[in-house]
Amino acid sequence: MPESILVVEDEPALRDTLSYNLKKDGFAVEAVGDGRSALESARRLKPDLIVLDLMLPEIDGFEVCRILRKEMITPILMLTARDDEIDRVVGLEVGADDYLTKPFSMRELMARVKAQLRRSRLLREELEKSNAEATPQEKLTFGNLTINLTRREVTLNGSPLSLKPQEYELLLFFAEHKGQMLSREFILERVWGWDFIGDSRTVDVHVRWLRQKIEDEPGKPVRIVTVRGGGYRFEG
Repeated sequence: MPESILVVEDEPALRDTLSYNLKKDGFAVEAVGDGRSALESARRLKPDLIVLDLMLPEIDGFEVCRILRKEMITPILMLTARDDEIDRVVGLEVGADDYLTKPFSMRELMARVKAQLRRSRLLREELEKSNAEATPQEKLTFGNLTINLTRREVTLNGSPLSLKPQEYELLLFFAEHKGQMLSREFILERVWGWDFIGDSRTVDVHVRWLRQKIEDEPGKPVRIVTVRGGGYRFEG
């Protein structure tokens, strides 16, 4: 069964071009032109990937991304018409997994699509493998923070935390390297993969999300500390 992709783009010509090229590459594609339709289609289809334009009628791409990220872990590739850093950062903060600035080549878009789908498949395979191999007692505990490797769950003071798959992978990577200074580039390579098309700001955004969930005072972190000029260190 081909992997499914939802294309959300309000410009008809570009929407048709994206749909044509993705279908030609063997993907099952549904395309819509506004934010409200995007939410309806995503909930109905549960696609393997969403290509989401930023500027949309009805509901803009930021809000669509924010809503969907609360409901599903589907990778989201955001398209923006402006090469504006704030757009990229906000897009990552509301839950986009990658971004692409218009105009872009179809070759680059296809590379990013395939990279996101490949990463999603690997995460699913690792989850299935860990569920099959891990013992029920396999946990990492740091004070009131516990990482259950079998269930791939994290609890704080006994209460479960809602983490995206990439947030869990990042926290686990930190925990496995407790006390070590980890550069942003090293984290990006080991957690996101060598083929990730993006930059180290992705790490910063995910660290910020984790701090909001596991630190008593996210503005004064004591678990994930910043190493000036280097990267991050997990203190437990």
